[in-house]
Amino acid sequence: MKTRDLMELLFLAALWGGSFLFMRVASPEFGPIPLIEIRVAIAAMFLLTVLAWRAGLSGLRGKAVPLIVLGAINSALPFSLFAYATLYVTAGFAAVLNASAPLFGALVAYLWFRESLTRARVVGLGVGFLGVLVLVWGKISFKGDGSGWAVVAALTASLAYGFAANYTKRHLTGHDPVVTATGSQIAATALLMPLAFLYWPAARPSLPSWLSAIALGIACTGIAYILYFRLIAHVGPTRAIAVTYLIPLFGMIWGLVFLHEAITPSMMAGCAVILLGTALATGTLAFGARRVAEDAGELR
Repeated sequence: MKTRDLMELLFLAALWGGSFLFMRVASPEFGPIPLIEIRVAIAAMFLLTVLAWRAGLSGLRGKAVPLIVLGAINSALPFSLFAYATLYVTAGFAAVLNASAPLFGALVAYLWFRESLTRARVVGLGVGFLGVLVLVWGKISFKGDGSGWAVVAALTASLAYGFAANYTKRHLTGHDPVVTATGSQIAATALLMPLAFLYWPAARPSLPSWLSAIALGIACTGIAYILYFRLIAHVGPTRAIAVTYLIPLFGMIWGLVFLHEAITPSMMAGCAVILLGTALATGTLAFGARRVAEDAGELR
């Protein structure tokens, strides 16, 4: 992975780590679906402005079906599920659950596209998932006020991300990433609009909730998706989705700084393991003098 791609990966992780903070703040007042409708609508307007400035609106023509599918499985569904999860779990914990997405992405790539996986990348994915287990062990319960359903929702969202990354590779590779991001957010806005009106909150949300929703739309969605689709184009979906290994680190940091959420030793240990898995899975960590990508052993 090139230095520029790695820097974009880190910046994207910081933005998406922040999204859990903003959802944690705004979801209780807006409700999950209305909040996400605002998020994707703002993102769509922001991206349309960028696309118009670049004179690229014509790029949206002829791509309705793949953009609608992508808007559903990469935005409308997973965003709503994570917004629901943050009603019951902390921002840092939700970000940790999101770290399972690379595992799902690799599995989908292998089963759907028969994409080869080097032994080192398989080890990296396993190490990263082990880190997730360290972080969530003992915190999943379906009894009383347990967070079991929130965990299920977040893992389902991560599975959707895994499908979305590979769907993008098959149907939208080679297209302008800004066009892909814009079209998918327009589609997500249209898909969620009926439910958003149905579940719109009776009480007016506070200013902090509105500011959080705006930040979700512009920074965590509009800008972030431009970076995300660029990464898919440059390094492939399995490596691009590995950004989610880094999201727990930023999610916990933002939760600590702004919401005073505790960071426990097990959370820190889990993050360290996840970062190691990311380095292996993305090929940024070499074995001896050889790059991971040069490992001759593959699964087919």
